[in-house]
Amino acid sequence: MFAVVEIQGKQYTLSPKDTVTVDRLPNKIGDKVSFDKVLLISDDKKTNIGTPSLDGHRVEAKVLEHGRGEKVIVFKKKRRKDYKVKRGHRQHYTTLHIEKIS
Repeated sequence: MFAVVEIQGKQYTLSPKDTVTVDRLPNKIGDKVSFDKVLLISDDKKTNIGTPSLDGHRVEAKVLEHGRGEKVIVFKKKRRKDYKVKRGHRQHYTTLHIEKIS
């Protein structure tokens, strides 16, 4: 069984007992989170596709940790203009453990 869920504008394919990394959520570590915007649910026998989402279905997860990703270097340069800018960025993320799809 798996489901396609929209979390903060991005779509994720989730199964029970999966661990997934999403953009930072405001919840605390150990909190239960549920997502109502389920776009597709599929089990072994049939598939339900929402238009745009399915009513009455939800995915429940538990927040495991918050963290920051790898550093990405952003370097900008314009030749012959003496313009160089070097900046770094680390994206914040939240790790979720999917408990059940109902």
